[in-house]
Amino acid sequence: MLNPKAYALGANRSSIRDLFEYGCRRAAVVGRENVYDYSLGNPSIPSPKEVDETIRQVLQDTDSLLVHGYTSAVGDYDTRKAISDDLNHRYGVQTKPEEFFLTCGAAPALVSVLRALAIPGGEVLAIAPYFPEYKPFAEEAGLAFRVVPPDIPSFQINLTEVEKRITPNTQAIILNSPNNPSGVVYTRETLQALRRVITDKIMEYGHTIYILSDEPYRELAYGVEVPFIPQIYADTIVCYSYSKSLSLPGERIGYVYVPGNCTESKRLYAAIAGAARACGHVCAPSLWQKVIARCAHLRPDLERYDRNRRALYQGLTAIGYETAKPDGAFYLFVKAPGGDANAFSELAKEKDLLVVPGDSFGCPGYFRLCYCVSYDMIQKSLPVFQELYRQIKEA
Repeated sequence: MLNPKAYALGANRSSIRDLFEYGCRRAAVVGRENVYDYSLGNPSIPSPKEVDETIRQVLQDTDSLLVHGYTSAVGDYDTRKAISDDLNHRYGVQTKPEEFFLTCGAAPALVSVLRALAIPGGEVLAIAPYFPEYKPFAEEAGLAFRVVPPDIPSFQINLTEVEKRITPNTQAIILNSPNNPSGVVYTRETLQALRRVITDKIMEYGHTIYILSDEPYRELAYGVEVPFIPQIYADTIVCYSYSKSLSLPGERIGYVYVPGNCTESKRLYAAIAGAARACGHVCAPSLWQKVIARCAHLRPDLERYDRNRRALYQGLTAIGYETAKPDGAFYLFVKAPGGDANAFSELAKEKDLLVVPGDSFGCPGYFRLCYCVSYDMIQKSLPVFQELYRQIKEA
């Protein structure tokens, strides 16, 4: 006998991964340069040179047993202190090393927090459009997954719908800003308004409602403020990954931050640690903890992403496509001509143009483009977008 939920998750693969693998197969037939693959958010700028230098230094200067041995389950203290010091310097806050729990990237961080919050009958809200994995993360934790409809066309937060959907069972609201898939950054005004909505509901229901802030794209912003949400709402739990900021998606290193002034912070931290333990967490990779201890202050060079962002946004809107202006991350979320994103995606595949329909992001009728690709590919793909647009409008 098999666990039916586990089988269903494994048998029904991610549409994003399926598109990516389809693109690999097509590339073998028509050549990689003739496939316009916007499917996968894999960073395309190299890690800062200091990261590679630090890896070499750690391997050369540190006892091999320390590099490859266990650390504390919560993470090496020096690494947590480096992260804490960096946030304190950037945001003028007073975090402490003891408030950080190091994880194998943001996904295990989210899973551990959701499991820590999973009480019988508990619910979690996600703001559409949202990262599709939130749903299995929440449901496998034992939480009911509720979706707040999108705020179209701005893709900020639909506060009226949030207010409707918070119930006495709501444990947390998941936020992702800069957002995957829209590239939108939630403004300070939006977040302050959300705080007011949540605070009113806490007064009504008499229990804490946390914000679970998923922040892998925090450093990927183009001339706009990305507010540090714990400064706006105290009961915020931050999940972070260095996958995008330092172009390290394959290395799996990140953290959970539980602010000391968060409600029941010590018990919450212990519950997160216990949930991680139950999921098989031992410690984050020791080598990468030591690298982050020396590199937590580094920031990505966004020039290439910004060039791609402007070229794709301007090119598509000039053709007639409608999209929210992406101020962060490396995504565009585009309204499908004709209204059916799945039909558009299938038609685009015939021209070796790969785009991800928005249904799994909780937003049918839109498709996602990852512009962490080559600038040349964007330029070559724009005539294909134009041909598709004309073909659909003339149908």
